[in-house]
Amino acid sequence: MEQYRLRAEKEIFPMGQTMVLNGIHFSVAAEGEDCRVLFFKEGEEEPFQTLSFPQKWRRGNVFSMTVSGDFSGLFYCFEIDGKRFPDPYGKRFTNREVWGDLDQAQRLQLSPLEVSPFDWEQDQLPQIPYEDTIIYRMHCRGFTRHSSSGVKDKGTFRGIMEKIPYLKELGITAVELLPVNEFQEVIMPEYVPGNPFGVDKPTGKLNYWGYGPGFYFSPKASFASGESDPGIEFKNLVKALHKEGIELITELYFTGKEPASFVLDVVRFWANEFHVDGIHLAGFPPLDILRDDPYLSRIKLIAGSWGERPGEGRKHLGECNDGFLVDMRRVLKGDEDQMKKLAFRIRRNPAEHGIINYMATTNGFTMMDMVSYDTRHNEGNGENNRDGNPYNYSWNCGAEGPTKRKTVLELRKKQLRNAFLLLFLSQGTPLILAGDEFGNSQSGNNNAYCQDNEVSWLNWNLRKKNQDLFDFVKALIAFRKAHPVFHMPKEPRLMDYLACGLPDMSYHGVRAWCPEFDNFRRQLGVLFCGEYAVKPDGTKDKSFYVVYNMHWEPHEFDLPNRKEGKSWHVVFHTDAKDTGGRYESGAEPKAEGRRYLVPARTIVVFMEK
Repeated sequence: MEQYRLRAEKEIFPMGQTMVLNGIHFSVAAEGEDCRVLFFKEGEEEPFQTLSFPQKWRRGNVFSMTVSGDFSGLFYCFEIDGKRFPDPYGKRFTNREVWGDLDQAQRLQLSPLEVSPFDWEQDQLPQIPYEDTIIYRMHCRGFTRHSSSGVKDKGTFRGIMEKIPYLKELGITAVELLPVNEFQEVIMPEYVPGNPFGVDKPTGKLNYWGYGPGFYFSPKASFASGESDPGIEFKNLVKALHKEGIELITELYFTGKEPASFVLDVVRFWANEFHVDGIHLAGFPPLDILRDDPYLSRIKLIAGSWGERPGEGRKHLGECNDGFLVDMRRVLKGDEDQMKKLAFRIRRNPAEHGIINYMATTNGFTMMDMVSYDTRHNEGNGENNRDGNPYNYSWNCGAEGPTKRKTVLELRKKQLRNAFLLLFLSQGTPLILAGDEFGNSQSGNNNAYCQDNEVSWLNWNLRKKNQDLFDFVKALIAFRKAHPVFHMPKEPRLMDYLACGLPDMSYHGVRAWCPEFDNFRRQLGVLFCGEYAVKPDGTKDKSFYVVYNMHWEPHEFDLPNRKEGKSWHVVFHTDAKDTGGRYESGAEPKAEGRRYLVPARTIVVFMEK
């Protein structure tokens, strides 16, 4: 039997296992008296050796010791007063390699006693500011799991790597992943003492999204191809994205029961070990301890709200909630009394922190379902359609769900073009849900948390079917990037602070310079003055006039006067279905006359030339 020798403690080490000269240091926090580390050989369920933590090296409830010896090929877990438990700081776990394996859910997770080396090759974080960021939110498994994805390693980190050329073509600058730390996807029934009908075995229902407690220091093994360490594959993904100038943001869900110091360790670990560019803090994280942490001051930290004091110094904090979604979906539908909210959402971009805007997210309808369903259709979740948010602020355009009616299908495409313009012409950071750019649908399911199937997997065949929508979104992203007037570093002030004759941004009604915010109004014009936006080459941007007619009737709008020799030309016209709602650069038609008739439920973007 291999002999292991304890060494005297002379310093404080990080929690978990730490490789030291000729051995390994172990530190674990546990409430109890007799704490041990258990060593296992591969494939064996019982330990071949157990070592107790010396009480003399205990600090509070933290047990520590350094062990010398040969640990190659071995695995470990801890035990406190006879109860075994995995290392909360474990970097990798066994029995998690197969997604959705019901048997693995009840086995003890062991961690290997080895660390795989990795060469980052001078990797550098792109550090793209919020105003220049375009986020693409995806589920690691669902993004490429469908047979139509065309990748070799479907549903894995490598699958995403194979799709990097697609992401580059679309034009996004950041990938945001739903939780990819090691979580328990097999839902275990809650044990209720005394219930004769209770079960203690999994029913087969899956936690597809990953929201719940987990192991926070290990990438999910079943999201890897199995050909190498999951941590290595995730690092390769980050490095490959960085080489293409794309950031990676990962979501971490906290239950609120974790100690604040533990959460801080987790977030720092992902920033340092995996070179992620941002953390989306979901659930109930201790934001106060994270907000001003100096180690995290140069990565994006995104949360639902940062309170009244969002932070100081570099603009690295981001606010992400449903405020934009609710207001802009109501604008899109043509609800009453929404023009003030439209004006607010278009302009909002505080100096203290970033604002993440989206029209659809994981929890809710996709953008295609937003214009195809009036109510949720979650029957497949097995909860009699009682789960999921009943408030979707959606409109089916005249028919519920799939239809062959041409007028309904055309109106849905038009409404999607409107929705993307609402998103990308607003000052905050736009986020799109993967697949929305080509009309992905979940068949009306707005709470697909347990749907590991074609409901949640992206059907890549839709890109060909809805090529016109993809081309529109791709062109719109390029348009936003080319014109900084739509993504300024700070919120427009609605003032002529450059004394150039125009404010940086101004609101108008059907009559120029006369905005109307009465509750029955559904029309708004917004003038963006290019003098206030500077392109990377140092030149001034062009001026733009965006007309929003969200009424179900056409309206004629005044066009603001231009300087002599300048005129308005149409760049986007969502009612122009023959051109896909847009015009190519250099072929923008001139807007004749001083007034312009805008059809019902239409957005028109004019550019000064």
